[in-house]
Amino acid sequence: MKRAVDIAIEKEIVISSIKVALVVGLILNLINQGENLITLDFKHLNLLKFFITFTVPYLVSTYASVKVKLNEQRID
Repeated sequence: MKRAVDIAIEKEIVISSIKVALVVGLILNLINQGENLITLDFKHLNLLKFFITFTVPYLVSTYASVKVKLNEQRID
């Protein structure tokens, strides 16, 4: 478990996951709350959904990267 956390906080993985989260999160937010974002209607924007929509792709990307690195280490 500690090894997985160490990998998850590596600079390369964090940066990669942030990039994925920004692209995927923006697309998903536009799909789900696009009318409020385009019109800048922040009063009706669901902020919890907004931030979760960025968090989920970040976590999925990080998980996938950690899994790949752990599998590579087992092979070596």
